[in-house]
Amino acid sequence: MNEKKSYFFSDVHLGLGTFEEEKIKERKLIGFLEKIRVDAVKIFIAGDLFDCWIEYRKAVPKGFYRTLSKLNELVEQGIEINFFSGNHDFWLNSYLRDDVGLKLYDYMDTIIDGKRLYIIHGDGLSKGDLGYKIIKKILRNRFNQFLYSWIHPDIGISLAEKSSKKSRFHNENQSYGAEGMENFASDKISEGFDYVIMGHYHKPLIKEISSNGKKGYFITLGDWIKNFSYGVLSDGKFEIKKYV
Repeated sequence: MNEKKSYFFSDVHLGLGTFEEEKIKERKLIGFLEKIRVDAVKIFIAGDLFDCWIEYRKAVPKGFYRTLSKLNELVEQGIEINFFSGNHDFWLNSYLRDDVGLKLYDYMDTIIDGKRLYIIHGDGLSKGDLGYKIIKKILRNRFNQFLYSWIHPDIGISLAEKSSKKSRFHNENQSYGAEGMENFASDKISEGFDYVIMGHYHKPLIKEISSNGKKGYFITLGDWIKNFSYGVLSDGKFEIKKYV
């Protein structure tokens, strides 16, 4: 029998490129999901699966139904799939939970294979960049989202897609707040976490950190734009691999 494993990936940004580019990317992602279904017990999507995701009560962005269908297929098989809000797909209502079957989180504190994990997308953790933190609070406010939902979906989703691309450009210029992410991870390790796992940074990284006499690992999962990287936790050991 195959040893059961937990898989982690983030920052696929479906919808970022041209139609043909995204079709190739989606095909590759589905191939990955099909490959890991034989030994996956849990899957963690640590944010920004979509380059833009905004849910209306009766409408969601079109496209990528093959990805959503595959995720639902794995859920129906009995694999737990945990979806974390990113800075590009935080507007989550009920569709991904009720129709696709994903478990939705902003962050998670969990124990797997005897290791304590803290999982979060990672945006907004820098001590600076006050402007972004203010915008983040405004955009994630449920009342503001309610007001925005009165805009017709064709207009509202189009505006959100343009904003999403600007947000990505901003984060690239700010190095994605990498220093703040590492400092946050160090604080969590001092609290007793063995692995602090994030997306957002777009570069795969496993870094051992000692903090207040405790040792742990700061992990960023990379992306599916250039790296096609993912994490695997098996028997308490975490590895970063590349899907080819």
